[in-house]
Amino acid sequence: MKADGIRLVVSDVDGTLVTSDKRLTQATVAAVTRLRAAGIGFTIASARPPVGLRDLVATLELDLPMGAYNGATVVGPDLAVLEEHLIPAPVARAAAERLAGEGVDIWVFARGAWYLRDPQGPYADLERRTLAAEPRVTDDLAGLLGEASKIVGVSADPALLAACEGRLQDALGEGATIHRSQPYYLDVTPPGRDKGQFVAWLSKHLGIPEERIATFGDAANDRPMFARSGFPVAMGNATGAVKDAARAVTADNDSDGFAHGVEAFILP
Repeated sequence: MKADGIRLVVSDVDGTLVTSDKRLTQATVAAVTRLRAAGIGFTIASARPPVGLRDLVATLELDLPMGAYNGATVVGPDLAVLEEHLIPAPVARAAAERLAGEGVDIWVFARGAWYLRDPQGPYADLERRTLAAEPRVTDDLAGLLGEASKIVGVSADPALLAACEGRLQDALGEGATIHRSQPYYLDVTPPGRDKGQFVAWLSKHLGIPEERIATFGDAANDRPMFARSGFPVAMGNATGAVKDAARAVTADNDSDGFAHGVEAFILP
């Protein structure tokens, strides 16, 4: 199955574009180069903060706007903010209170930085490697909640986070967008903003119809962009629900699934 007339590819990062140990393979870099040579644009939409996209910009020579914080913040290749939305302060406070009540660690992304209480907590070292950045340690996360771009509940118990996701969504309603970007990360981001909204923003900004946009992803937070694109591709490591929302499925992220998908489905 080949997509017809694709002019832009938007890819998730973790679990999709990079391997489980956060590497860009030579095949992935070559696939992005081939897209560009074919006149097809390429950019990324990620739960990462802007700083976590810097190395990708350099390696992949990205030149289009990118979606950070699941699309709630749009930045240029120089990481300058083009559009930004924050979690409403009362909602942020309610989210942090409920996450603490669930017994999970809390991270707050605000003021362009990553804040936490325990630098040795679960997955903190993985996030350091992922973002190539150090957290700022503080006992006063509450003071940041009026400026939060993203709040993350972190736990080594995926079942706990899965249950917490539903309870938090029920409690906050339409006050925030809630998705697990990884089994161990529960993201709280601004309301009405997700990767689907970012695809719609790109469509308008670049003058490319949504049906001419292909998307690649692996997690629940990628389903909104699948719904707004003409040709969604799920990774082999994606959940069943994500695969069901896609038009095609490629290999997993540790088997050059992105590169295989570009070759099999996108390149003319």
